[in-house]
Amino acid sequence: MAAAPQIVNEVQPPEEPIACPADLDGVAYLYGHPLLNSLSPPLHKTVYNTLGLNWTQIPLSSVYGTSATYPPPYTRSPKIDKYLASIKSNPKFVGSSVTMPWKVAIMPHLDDLTEDARQVGACNTIFLRDERDGSRSYVGTNTDCIGIREALLQNSPSPELFQNKPALIVGGGGTARSAIYVLRKWLGASKIYIVNRDQSEVEAIMHEDKERNSASTTAPLIPVTDPVVAATLETPAAIVSGIPNYPPETPEEINARQVLQAFLGEASSSGAFKGVILEMCYHPVPWTEIAQLASTAGWKVILGSEALIWQGLEQARLWTGKDVVAVPGLVEKVKKMVAKSLAERAPSKPNL
Repeated sequence: MAAAPQIVNEVQPPEEPIACPADLDGVAYLYGHPLLNSLSPPLHKTVYNTLGLNWTQIPLSSVYGTSATYPPPYTRSPKIDKYLASIKSNPKFVGSSVTMPWKVAIMPHLDDLTEDARQVGACNTIFLRDERDGSRSYVGTNTDCIGIREALLQNSPSPELFQNKPALIVGGGGTARSAIYVLRKWLGASKIYIVNRDQSEVEAIMHEDKERNSASTTAPLIPVTDPVVAATLETPAAIVSGIPNYPPETPEEINARQVLQAFLGEASSSGAFKGVILEMCYHPVPWTEIAQLASTAGWKVILGSEALIWQGLEQARLWTGKDVVAVPGLVEKVKKMVAKSLAERAPSKPNL
């Protein structure tokens, strides 16, 4: 009989120096954890290679645990003070991606924040800004907004599809906050429904939104918790789903899924187009249960890898100072790399 996996406690790995290889001209970092299987470093390496830059992006994390332990291997990243001290003393530093658990915690420690970061309430990118006095500032922004915006606009029939139409957010975390900002600022949603298993998360979003925005000038947020009510509401033109790809199990999860299905509507034999859904969950499998439900009901599914691509390209623009999207062939190379990486993990869509 096979030996049972060894149970281990969560012990921090030994402190490791923050890497900065001497043979590089520039180094970006990916700061956060867990970072196993992140597509960010290869995405940025593709950009740098195309631009002829001797740069790379390095994940700032240490793996602890082995395949024989339970929980499975995880990663841990340096504390904020160590991380900031390192990048500020590093002349090769060009910028950094920031992921969980630091997206909110790092904001007070930066020199400045863009309006995107302030409105979303999270920072996923740090870039350098040269000041008039010769100093440089470490500025936090949020390119997740750009990723969501471009994923929707680049893969929809027309930008007018979203204007003055309802939208729907599934979830209550950082993706939901970014999507709300995008749907208001750039896509012109008339109102935004929110569906989530945890009502306390929804209440937190509503409270934050009230603190930041005037209700008279923004599309209202409307929590929906009853499938019967959802079926009577005006159909959203866009849906952004930001929850993990787990089958609903608890009563709250089951109810939230039923509300979403009421918005999606019945399967259509006519093939009529209902709207678009951006399924932000693409790991470990790109084609999720929600993607399948939406596709069956007549919605165009946009994979979350599209948002990953466009937010990464915006980061590259900020770090290199170049209009990377305008560089011939660059976007295509990035898309090809991401598609290949995802295909190696799992099919993007099942054969039905």
